[in-house]
Amino acid sequence: MTNTLVEIAFGATLTSSGPAFIDVSQYVDLPKGIDITRGAQEELSEIQPSTCQIPLDNSDGRFTPGQASSPYYPNVKKGAPVRVSVATYTPRTGVSPYPLEMMGDDFDDNRISSTLWPNSYGGASEVGGRARIPVLPGVTAGYLSAREWTLVGSKLTAKLATLPAAGGSSSAVCSMWVNSTTSGTRLGWRYNAVTGLVSAESQTGFSDGAALSFTYSPFSYMWLRVREAGGSVIWESSSNGVSWTTRRTLAAPAWVTSQTHAVEIAATRTGGVGDYCEWDFVGATIHPRFFGLVQQWPTTWKGLTSQAAITCTDLLTWSSIVKELQSMLVQEVLLDRPTVCFPLTEPSDSTSAGNIAGTAGVGSLALVQAGSGGTLEFAGGAGPNGLPCPVFTPASSSAGKYLAADLGPSVLDANASFRVRAECWFATSTRDRVLLAMTSSDAETKMVISLNSATGSLQVQSQSPGSGLVATVWGTPDLADGQLHHLVYNEFAGEVAIDGVTYSASNFSPNDLRMLYVGGLQNTRLWNGRISHVALYVRSVTTGDLTPHYTTGTTGHAGESASARMSRLASYAGLAVTTQGTVFDAVASQAELGRSALEHMRDIARTESGKLFTSRTTGTPLVFQSRDLRYNPVAALSLEYADLETGDFEFAYDDQKMVNSVTASRPGGATQRVISQASIDAYGEKPQPLDLLKNTDNAVADAANWLISRYADPPPEVRQIPIEAFSMPLATYRALLDADVSTVLALTGLPDQALASTATAIVEGYAEHIGLNQHRLSFQTSRAVTDTVWVLDDTTYSVLDSTTRLAY
Repeated sequence: MTNTLVEIAFGATLTSSGPAFIDVSQYVDLPKGIDITRGAQEELSEIQPSTCQIPLDNSDGRFTPGQASSPYYPNVKKGAPVRVSVATYTPRTGVSPYPLEMMGDDFDDNRISSTLWPNSYGGASEVGGRARIPVLPGVTAGYLSAREWTLVGSKLTAKLATLPAAGGSSSAVCSMWVNSTTSGTRLGWRYNAVTGLVSAESQTGFSDGAALSFTYSPFSYMWLRVREAGGSVIWESSSNGVSWTTRRTLAAPAWVTSQTHAVEIAATRTGGVGDYCEWDFVGATIHPRFFGLVQQWPTTWKGLTSQAAITCTDLLTWSSIVKELQSMLVQEVLLDRPTVCFPLTEPSDSTSAGNIAGTAGVGSLALVQAGSGGTLEFAGGAGPNGLPCPVFTPASSSAGKYLAADLGPSVLDANASFRVRAECWFATSTRDRVLLAMTSSDAETKMVISLNSATGSLQVQSQSPGSGLVATVWGTPDLADGQLHHLVYNEFAGEVAIDGVTYSASNFSPNDLRMLYVGGLQNTRLWNGRISHVALYVRSVTTGDLTPHYTTGTTGHAGESASARMSRLASYAGLAVTTQGTVFDAVASQAELGRSALEHMRDIARTESGKLFTSRTTGTPLVFQSRDLRYNPVAALSLEYADLETGDFEFAYDDQKMVNSVTASRPGGATQRVISQASIDAYGEKPQPLDLLKNTDNAVADAANWLISRYADPPPEVRQIPIEAFSMPLATYRALLDADVSTVLALTGLPDQALASTATAIVEGYAEHIGLNQHRLSFQTSRAVTDTVWVLDDTTYSVLDSTTRLAY
């Protein structure tokens, strides 16, 4: 027994917190089927965005965008998150008592199973593929099984599909219980519509004084499970039926291990207006097949019959992952949500600088001329990471150019509640000049940052209305040394950080600040040197949150691991990464960036000979596999050749993947050539460039040798494995559903004409068709032993000149 589950989060986006997914499975046209593509054609190709096409019955117009009568109006929109899953059920075998995981019911035949639920009561029914239980005043209703189940080492799972309303009642509850032989002694989950709480309970006498209750949300508690393991009962919840969160753990009551149980899903209310609750997927194991975003909602007709055949793609096409990134330093600053951000990296012909933080009402930094003479040259110097920055060259301390901006009412209003945190990069050899200043609109309130005239240490001067400037000098080194420095000034904490080192002092904290000045104030004390990457945080943020920008601006995080870099790049697109494997080399700086986040992430994957793709579930959306995940692969499942759809099965032997000459390079490093002369002599030169973000020339040479050792003369391999998965035994079917990029498949019983009776292949991608009583999978595969590496004294992986390839 299997089910296809299609859910759409109408009105949500990828960045929504706790989106509510709506089950639309009953509208899927399964005779036409769902088509999904995933992964790459072969291992040397980049993984492309997954696609999913779902035909939906639109007879009532519910999937027509803008249709006011739709129950989803006005949220039938492109960009809605969508997920597709397959539910499988463990059949009941053997004799009673049965483990509870064998209690499987999809409620799809619109009649209560007399085998599973012989004692149902109170008007419970099956409607629309769900168990519907009335929630009526003074009535208790429910599904009740025979007493033939055990929880020990097993689990009870269900989806709470429809909640009852409070309806004016003092109590309206629905629940899922594992019942002991004693009335009122039971454990399970209970939802209270009046309080909006869901609770994990182990009751005695219908009560649990230690019950743990949680505010219900469809995202966190749509799926509920209770299980026993190692003498403990564990209550868990899930948003998708795949990833579970433990909510309560309790030593198993004695009756759990000594008795046979009955299962009851029930509901009741004390008064008010009656309605119902619904449960589904009891005992289901959920296998995610696709997670992505709806790209289009086309509405088509055949006569008067309407269909919406939606097209979806995974997150590799999401706008934030394909947008052009700014420099790494700017991206890191933006992650910390500055109120104002002026990178000051405009081209040389600029006369003003723009704010990129997005705060409404912030004006540009415009040129101000003090006296006559002096210059301010945009892109005239080098700032952090060598990025362009302005050079301020005054004719004197009162003749030259500086920058000023009205930050607007939003910044002024924020300053009423939060003190300013200011950040910038600077270089000068001249003391007592204004680096940054902020004032009120009438200039009666001031905050001025400069270098002390006597010591060159950082100095902050503050002024309140009716008083003069009061200076605070921090114990920093002399900063008028001509070198580039990073400053964080935390007005609230009385701290400054210079080049990552924090200094503290008592400091006056003015508010009412609205005007920003860079390189001068009121036509005096004009800066002589460089200033760039000015940011203001008028919100709660610590000095420690901002000091890591110094590392970004000085090293571009060169030398961090590929896994850390991948997570860093993904964060710029608002995504997170799960890593698989353990070997992640140090990588070079990508400080300038400038292309899409996806392109830069693919550069890291290519540098590591790894794989980057999307998860099939909600949660952590990206997956980054290291190359060692494929070292000496072990088959996850075995398939008999006779069980395959054999029409497209073949051994391929050609030069499609051949590489026998590699020219490899890295930023700032040597360009090296690695060849296989024997392969060149036999087949001619098959060259490939290799531009990698490695930290050393040796690492580049290792990568080039790794490529040559695997592809100088590729042997025959299986590249396509088609299979009708639906007809497979349940264990095999589940293993096929779990197979993904880098899963290893063993093939046995191959025809006599094959190279051997067995072969091992590794999954690179697949195409699948989910239909009515069918599930066709066609895996694109490569030769699994391509990535075998030497294991000393191993009978398989230590065969001289055969399997003695050194790992890279």
